[in-house]
Amino acid sequence: MTERKRVAVVGTPGGWSSEALADAFERRFGERILIDLDHVVLDVGEGTVRAGDWNLCELDGIWVKKAGRRYSSHLLDRLEILRFAAESGVPVFSHPEKILRLLDRLSCTVTLGAHGIPLPPTRVTEDMGHALDAVRDFGEAVLKPLYSTKARGMELVRWTNEAETRAEIESFRDAGNPVMYIQKKIDIPLQDHGLVFLRGEFIGGYARVRGTGAWNTTIHSGGKYAPYDPSAEIVELARAAQAPFGLDFTSVDIAETEQGPIVFEVLAFGGFRGLTEGAGVDVLEVVTGHVEEWIR
Repeated sequence: MTERKRVAVVGTPGGWSSEALADAFERRFGERILIDLDHVVLDVGEGTVRAGDWNLCELDGIWVKKAGRRYSSHLLDRLEILRFAAESGVPVFSHPEKILRLLDRLSCTVTLGAHGIPLPPTRVTEDMGHALDAVRDFGEAVLKPLYSTKARGMELVRWTNEAETRAEIESFRDAGNPVMYIQKKIDIPLQDHGLVFLRGEFIGGYARVRGTGAWNTTIHSGGKYAPYDPSAEIVELARAAQAPFGLDFTSVDIAETEQGPIVFEVLAFGGFRGLTEGAGVDVLEVVTGHVEEWIR
């Protein structure tokens, strides 16, 4: 164990990566601090962000593993509370202001598109007529909530006729998606890939192999992690995709298609388990070593 430090993990109690990372920080720094944002209180007058006996503004460092169990716009507010701790001078990995730009799928897409990163054909609209045109033009499309992970809430829609397709789109819209994010379904092999970066340096890649009968490769839908050795071209594409966001730790989702590689999204919280099980990388050692170097 190195010099005793108070480094917290913001995450989900019971979650594999949150618990494992809290254990790893305890081994390295001597304190085990796992913060559940469900129970945090910001007191602007006192200048504190408290979680039980801990004032986050007095810690030596904070690693943000998860801001909540499910993606939603509510996480934006939680990250603002963490930003208060960061503004008080505590090193936060990654800085909450940078994570904010990735929670909303549309924000991520706009940044990637503006930097010329190859993406699946995508249209975003609140207008039903334009939504119908998008599905008609794509033939087969994925309707994606602006806040979700592991394909939760996504709907696969095929153009049949206007009445049936309209009903499917309206059902998606009425389920809480007034801004409709519509992406052409891309034919990819049985796997896609995650490439993981620490402060812009590539540390490993892994594959997600699609489960039987699933249309996506997510672990939530039965996918499995597997080894993946990306080409230099793929690594550089992923590096370019994550660069505008400036995160300490990030994973880039990429698929190799007949038309060339495409990026689906950049993730602020993903990659821990994939890197561990798929690439055999000791991600806990990598992360705790990085934090130790930064806060010493």
